[in-house]
Amino acid sequence: MNRSITLRLVGFFGVATLSTFALISMVLYGVLQRETERHERDQLESRMSNVEYSVARAATPEHWDRVVLPKLDALQPSDGSARLWILSADPRYRYGDPPAAAGSDGLGTQAPQPGGRRLATLTRTMPALGERPEVRIVVGVDPSSNEQTLETFGHALAMLSVSALLLIVLMGWWIARIGLRPLKCLSQDAQALRPRNLSQRLPAAQLPGELRDLAEAFNGALDRLEAAYTQLEAFNADVAHELRTPLTNLIGGTEVALARPRTALELHEALQSNLEELVQLRSIVNDMLFLARADQGDAAIGLVQVSVAQEVARMIEFFDAIFEDKGVSVGVEGDLQARAAINIALFRRALSNLLQNAVQHSPPGARLAVRIARQDSSVWIRVVNTGATIPSEHLPRLFDRFYRVDAARRDAGGVRGHGLGLAIVKAVASMHGGGVAAASGDGVTTIAFSVPAVAA
Repeated sequence: MNRSITLRLVGFFGVATLSTFALISMVLYGVLQRETERHERDQLESRMSNVEYSVARAATPEHWDRVVLPKLDALQPSDGSARLWILSADPRYRYGDPPAAAGSDGLGTQAPQPGGRRLATLTRTMPALGERPEVRIVVGVDPSSNEQTLETFGHALAMLSVSALLLIVLMGWWIARIGLRPLKCLSQDAQALRPRNLSQRLPAAQLPGELRDLAEAFNGALDRLEAAYTQLEAFNADVAHELRTPLTNLIGGTEVALARPRTALELHEALQSNLEELVQLRSIVNDMLFLARADQGDAAIGLVQVSVAQEVARMIEFFDAIFEDKGVSVGVEGDLQARAAINIALFRRALSNLLQNAVQHSPPGARLAVRIARQDSSVWIRVVNTGATIPSEHLPRLFDRFYRVDAARRDAGGVRGHGLGLAIVKAVASMHGGGVAAASGDGVTTIAFSVPAVAA
């Protein structure tokens, strides 16, 4: 269920406020309750002290009647808010109507009699003195005023808590609306983004710190999306261009062949030319399908442990005729004992593309070098050729699909390519968990890829 952030914040404010006020109210109510109980005990102790002072000096019935009884009458208010009783085995030393239950010495509660009040009591026993036997003194006070105070205070706290809760909820709603305004503006800016304006970005610098990171991350995603979209557009254009050329040749050659009657030999030559274009089309389609599978995360399977130098030597031998036609020589250098875990078919495909690329961009009579080096847990295969230096701004994009440093060099040296060779090298390296690298300077260009190494 979708929930408004504003409502959630208001709810949190309300819960926090209610919890805080409930805790404070409980503490304050407890403090007041303890104070009223202490005040009640002080009242009882004060009355008990006055009664004990008078009773402690009454050793004869005459003194009791003449001094104590008037004092006890004076200590008992007419409104019934306080009461006292004296219990004794001798009726001459009794005072007041006997309570329902005197209880043991100490604090207690006297249940109300019909039409009376419930009293808080204090009971104490005084030893015999002279003719006076042992007596028990019971004093009581009416706690209703204290209870009324506690009840009133509790109601006030409840009303205050409810009022504070409503106030905090309203203020929280207003604060949340104000505080979340930048988020609403950010949402509006995001909604204003349009596919036709890929360079549009969110104004991260104007946002609070908490939202700036989010906006910058979103802008970073837009940067990557724009780059991917631009690359996709370029890729689509390159695909269309690469497919258009052989298709145009096919259509043109076929139209010429059908323009007038042809001999069997002429038709054979036309079909031969068409076959070459069809082979080129098939190569482009197969390479694109391979790259698509690599993009989906396909990993190299059927790995075997081989000597890298031996695999390189086999590929050099396979290209021997091409090297001889171009007049170039090839040498293998570096760690000739290095071993790697590879898919042989994929490895040969990547190395084949590097060798073709090196031959294509090397002058006649040049010397190529395949250098093998083990670094950490990888084996790097570097193909080095001499020729024109590749500008540094092109090096990061050499492994992009259909990317060419110079379109005019497309068929240099009579070797025809369609711009996917180095992209396939990168895909093969990625499928093995390796990487690629390129460097060029002083007329020497090095293109490399890596595969997992194994112990020799």
